[in-house]
Amino acid sequence: MGRPIVAITMGDAAGIGPEIIVEALADSELRSKARMLVIGDLRRLQLAADIVASPLALRKVAEPSEALFQEGTIDVLDIDCIPEDLAWGELSAAAGHGSYLFIEKAVQLAMDRKVDAICTGPLNKAALHAAGHKFPGHTELLAELTGTEEVSMMLTAPKMRVIHVTTHIGLIDAIAKINGDLVYRTIKRGYELLRTSGIENPRIAVCAINPHAGENGLFGYGEEAEKIQPGIEKAQAEGINAFGPLPADTLFFLAGRGDFDLVVAQYHDQGHGPVKVLGLENGVNITVGLPVVRTSVDHGTAFDIAGKNIADHESLLEALRQAVDLAPARDEAL
Repeated sequence: MGRPIVAITMGDAAGIGPEIIVEALADSELRSKARMLVIGDLRRLQLAADIVASPLALRKVAEPSEALFQEGTIDVLDIDCIPEDLAWGELSAAAGHGSYLFIEKAVQLAMDRKVDAICTGPLNKAALHAAGHKFPGHTELLAELTGTEEVSMMLTAPKMRVIHVTTHIGLIDAIAKINGDLVYRTIKRGYELLRTSGIENPRIAVCAINPHAGENGLFGYGEEAEKIQPGIEKAQAEGINAFGPLPADTLFFLAGRGDFDLVVAQYHDQGHGPVKVLGLENGVNITVGLPVVRTSVDHGTAFDIAGKNIADHESLLEALRQAVDLAPARDEAL
């Protein structure tokens, strides 16, 4: 058994995705561990390669079986859909549709076991919507394409992992949605992923909703006892090392110093804020619960710097490393 095949989607063609992909794939250590296949528009990737003065040659393929994965080249499964005159850094329905097509193809290949993991470049939600694809983001789109009823978003940084009970909904709606069963399922998905990645008995800390975890009824309306505690107790009954609900402010400090392997955040900003303070350049987004492995950069399309050869590709490198770590090995003869 040898190196897995990782499909990298180009993301929004008007953003920094094409640039950071061609830069990341110049990393020889990464490529020694996996075989990389880019799914995107060949012309746009070539333009990005010229902008960053990449030494790599782009090679067009129609199927993963045609890829050679040779040193000095980037194999590109070309989906020719981006206008040649597309401006960098501008909202475009064509770019939004292209980002959808790249993901759709990657999911198809992963479900057919022709690739072993997906790593997604950044897309722009407004562009995606302008193209008629009404998804809040990658997470919901991937769930739809794989026929998965429920998934979780996990963000990782060098000193912290955070999985979310709710994500792309308003705060009032998020609090209404949280319940013991959902909290339990989120804990369980995080637990199973960490076990897969080699942590035998992960320590999982669960955030409260209210300040000071409600402080015995002083804050809130008993949400911790009603909505969170039952999920923690169910996980504990299965032998999962879960703690909480704990005040989020001190919990993230404890997690940052290494007391916990995973934090369960109740809503989007509760989890995203601490991870992004630790550094966007090293953040990775993992969709947990899909039938395929998927990682992503933890940043957007950065329209303000797209096409200028100043984007940092470190987050993509880390996302690719984690995709490799989570992906199954594959017989290189296949």
